[in-house]
Amino acid sequence: MKTPPAHRFNPRPSASASFSFLFLLILLPVAVAVPTAPAAPFTRDLGEGLVYHRITTLPTDLPTAEAARKLPCVLDLRFVQGNAAAGTALDAWLKFRATSRAPVLLLINAETAAPVLAPLAARLPSTGLVVIGTASPGLTPDLALKLAPDEERRAYDALAAGAAVESVLNDSPEKIREDEVLLAKEHRSRPTPAYPFSDDPPDDPPSTTPTKPVVPPIDSALQRAVHLHRALKALKKL
Repeated sequence: MKTPPAHRFNPRPSASASFSFLFLLILLPVAVAVPTAPAAPFTRDLGEGLVYHRITTLPTDLPTAEAARKLPCVLDLRFVQGNAAAGTALDAWLKFRATSRAPVLLLINAETAAPVLAPLAARLPSTGLVVIGTASPGLTPDLALKLAPDEERRAYDALAAGAAVESVLNDSPEKIREDEVLLAKEHRSRPTPAYPFSDDPPDDPPSTTPTKPVVPPIDSALQRAVHLHRALKALKKL
């Protein structure tokens, strides 16, 4: 009985093994670059079926849910940076997403990267897309606004810091709350206490004046987008 020949080591790997090895090398940098916990999308409910989406990274932050595609939305591109590829991705998303019944109200400003907006400048006017904001090097807004850059930035940051949507949209004067009025009346009706005779002056009584909360500036661009949406609803356009 012949002994089977010993297995000989082949120093040249097969074609399939080489392909698998190269595929792993290609995927390795991608796997390292993918974050383990992607940031949650920045969205806010603006009422009456209008949703706010803040974009900080393109195309990652663009909403893709099927339910969102059927709703009007505000897409905030202010202060966004990006290259031509990001602009192409945005343009493709808008062509798929913006319709006359579910328009996209696009917020831009002078700090929105020109390459991001360049593809939009070449598009024909669309009933599903309205650009709102200050003049940008890459695109002329449909509704041009003149805003102080520092106030726009503070309002933009306030929403990210946790301010309520109403606080950056409501520009009506603040009214004194009823309980604060009653508190002031009670304070005035109290008799002045008689302090005992002493060489030391009496301590000042504690102040009952309520502390006025810090109110963020109005986000005029976002406010204009909300007003436009409400007008379209009133005209039965949505």
